[in-house]
Amino acid sequence: MERIALPLPHLNHRARRRRIAAGAALVVVAAALTAGCSSMTAQNPSSALKPVNAVPDGGDDRVMLKGADVTAYFTQGRYVQGSPQFKSVYEGVTFRFASTDAKKLFDAEPKKYLPQFGGYCANGVSFAIPWGGDADTFRMEGARLLIFGGKESKDAFELDVPGNLKLAEKYWNEEIAGNNSWWQRYKRMVFRVPHYKSGPELAKMVADAKARKP
Repeated sequence: MERIALPLPHLNHRARRRRIAAGAALVVVAAALTAGCSSMTAQNPSSALKPVNAVPDGGDDRVMLKGADVTAYFTQGRYVQGSPQFKSVYEGVTFRFASTDAKKLFDAEPKKYLPQFGGYCANGVSFAIPWGGDADTFRMEGARLLIFGGKESKDAFELDVPGNLKLAEKYWNEEIAGNNSWWQRYKRMVFRVPHYKSGPELAKMVADAKARKP
């Protein structure tokens, strides 16, 4: 007897979720194969820092924030590019610095200089999506370094810093920390958080907020 495949709308809720999840998994695998697995490996060290916004570069397999000097945000209040000449490996991740003095600062107290949320865009993490993060777009929130995936993401986050920071902390602690960045990313692009906003929606919110200012 020939089997009849039911259309997706006729499947029960659990079956639909399984099928969608399977599709998301295939997307992850395909993306990993396309990238040669190097990005996935770089972002997911076997350490307490997993996952991180890192890339392979030169002879280093896992360079944080494309080599930005993480101490400069704290000591100079600005983005400074580090050099392969001055580097330290912490929890399997390579950090580069602009000078020996900067390296010494980090080596003495590495946890102090770690960017929040693995260096991913804090606005993305507030939607449970660990993705993006440009070293030159940042915000110091007290003694905490927040990285963003561009000015638009930073502007959207700053519409409600306390609220968005609370959401980012929640999703980082409950879902992201210790898990594979690629799986988490695509899972939450399929099963979106209740407060999810698209790029155009966030841009409109930012524009409306600016228009209301005197």
